[in-house]
Amino acid sequence: EVQLVESGGDLVQPGGSLRLSCVASGFTFSSYVMSWVRQAPGKGLEWVSGINGGGISTSYADSVKGRFTISRDNAKNTVYLQMNSAKPEDTAVYYCASGGAGYLEVWGQGTLVTVSL
Repeated sequence: EVQLVESGGDLVQPGGSLRLSCVASGFTFSSYVMSWVRQAPGKGLEWVSGINGGGISTSYADSVKGRFTISRDNAKNTVYLQMNSAKPEDTAVYYCASGGAGYLEVWGQGTLVTVSL
């Protein structure tokens, strides 16, 4: 069974940091581009970041560029999203998904990040 399970969501203060994790199973993880996508309360989905199978090439939405870092550990079938300098507008449910922007395939269940005092 193909599965993605996110973790790490929490309440963080503005300016703080948080690391999200997503563990994959049921497919050849290292062969796939992986993405993080978020949905803020009452808003649509926003693609946040992507990383290629080898972990060499990354891309980011302008809204998070310079603050978030995506990485992966193919030995652990895990993709990460390091969130620094968090802003209230980063509050959202964060999903990891296989595939890149525009062709997302399998999705996890999501993890909630709240940025607030």
